[in-house]
Amino acid sequence: MNRSTTLPALALALALTGCGAGSSEQDTGAGPGTAPATSAPGATTTGAAADGAVSAEHNDADVLFAQMMLPHHEQAVRMSEMLLAEEGVRAEVADFAQRVIDAQGPEIEHLNAMLAAWGAEPSAGDVHGTEHGSDAGMGGMGGMMTAEDMQALETAQGQDAARLYLEQMTVHHEGAVEMARDQAERGQNPQAVELARHVAADQEAEIAEMERMLRELPDGT
Repeated sequence: MNRSTTLPALALALALTGCGAGSSEQDTGAGPGTAPATSAPGATTTGAAADGAVSAEHNDADVLFAQMMLPHHEQAVRMSEMLLAEEGVRAEVADFAQRVIDAQGPEIEHLNAMLAAWGAEPSAGDVHGTEHGSDAGMGGMGGMMTAEDMQALETAQGQDAARLYLEQMTVHHEGAVEMARDQAERGQNPQAVELARHVAADQEAEIAEMERMLRELPDGT
């Protein structure tokens, strides 16, 4: 399996470091408007950080977004790995699953970096979604698969696995889009807001792509 993420990671880094900067109320030693990646919650430095460092400016919505989107992305990667382990899967669907891994891997790294910069811990929730409701938005991780859903995907074979993956991932993406839209409205950290907009736009396009692939899958196995 090709797990190279160099190009997606570079593109994400360029997008995120292009966010606008504000003023600094504290001299951090890293330059105006720049906060070190290890800044703790409550730091007064504002604005986007330079050189890819995460800005200390954030609110509760930013933290919750990162805590929830992290296991959401991790589950999407796991689902994609399950599909790629199957034989007889249509090449187009397998290629899509690899793209999910390649795109969300760097975003997982950035979500972890944001939480570390804010002194926040990752969510302790089950990545299978068994501890979360099905409602989308910041109040729940919408679209998360249950343990039973993951087991069904793992045991499915061939085109049945491809169909189930596309159906599950469509629901999964819809939940991510809702969370991302909410973050874009409520978040304060410019990099987290930019990431949310990036996630929403990319996954909306992928939902349309998955719906097309579902229509084109042959009936039966």
